[in-house]
Amino acid sequence: MQLPIFLRGHLIDLRLLDKEEDFEHCWTWINDPDVWQFLVIDRPTSRSEEEEFFAKLRPDTMPFAMVTKEGVHVGNIGLNRISRTHGTAATGTLIGVKEFWGRGYGTDAKMTLLRFAFDALNLRKITSHVLAFNERSANYARTCGYELEAVFREEMFKNGRYVDLLRFAVYRPQFEVAWERYQERLRSRAQTVAGEE
Repeated sequence: MQLPIFLRGHLIDLRLLDKEEDFEHCWTWINDPDVWQFLVIDRPTSRSEEEEFFAKLRPDTMPFAMVTKEGVHVGNIGLNRISRTHGTAATGTLIGVKEFWGRGYGTDAKMTLLRFAFDALNLRKITSHVLAFNERSANYARTCGYELEAVFREEMFKNGRYVDLLRFAVYRPQFEVAWERYQERLRSRAQTVAGEE
């Protein structure tokens, strides 16, 4: 079944997460050691627990499937704890198909989602938590305009040791600067490709 696309990015499109279409992918990904080592979870997730997650999505949450332009579901991204009163939300991203790691798909999805959060929802501050050893995620957050806001010392026990949890935050002005940089990179890339043809 072809599900409707909600937001269109340059590399990736976002549509609402759908249990019928996406459950098996999601459940497999969060139980993959290569993936969950970077997540703020500490044990395997049973099928019934994942079903409960889909059944009890909170009204202050917008979970999206990240799909390629060819329609392949490669990961998830979402706005969580959305507060219209305070103008805040948190983001979380998971790319479960490892061949898509480090290729710009997460950045494109996050920039697309942030554009929506600031423009359509009129939010003013978006936060994101990153395990300190996950340098790829920290760099990706900075590329999207986030700045380090807080360090929670030895907050999580991962891979046999206590590790710091970093909280990043982005406000609209910082995002606008990052957005312009990102658009310039896309234009430059397009010109390079056009010159090679």
